[in-house]
Amino acid sequence: MATTKFLLDRRRLLVAAGSALVLVSCGGTSTAAFALTSPAMVDGGRLPVDFTCDGSSISPPLAWTGAPRGTVGFAIAMHHVPGPGDTHWYWVLYDIPADVTHIDADSVPVATIGTNSVNGRSEYSPPCSKGPGTKTYTITAYALSALPDLPDPGIVTRDVLLAAIDGSVLATADINVTYDRTELTS
Repeated sequence: MATTKFLLDRRRLLVAAGSALVLVSCGGTSTAAFALTSPAMVDGGRLPVDFTCDGSSISPPLAWTGAPRGTVGFAIAMHHVPGPGDTHWYWVLYDIPADVTHIDADSVPVATIGTNSVNGRSEYSPPCSKGPGTKTYTITAYALSALPDLPDPGIVTRDVLLAAIDGSVLATADINVTYDRTELTS
């Protein structure tokens, strides 16, 4: 009887381990492999002045790797939170094809461009924060299982994009950078 119980327990353990292995090998929901990088900046570093209103006001170069299986496209958003309940966004991109893995600096990407909160236009708006102190800017890449159904880019804010992709985000990756305009006037 004890031998039979041991064999049943061992079989259950092997079946459970095998199931876990199948789940992992089928590309579960882990986002660890999806990464967003930039040749111009690093996560936790400074936002180069060229990508702000104090410099050339150009959009930054980005690259992403490790998209999960089932990715049909990407979206990108750049924002910062100046205070509780407030979010400013500078760049909203979506409908980026699955075979695109980078965006060059100061380029018009193969994407649909939503609005920014600075001037309401469908373009990159460089950070130009008012007030003293260091600001943190977050650039997020979203790997999507379905492209969002958004008819008019002129009304696509960051919040509209996030609502449209809710439920189809396979993975996200961020770059957080800081910028302090007060250093320019010191």
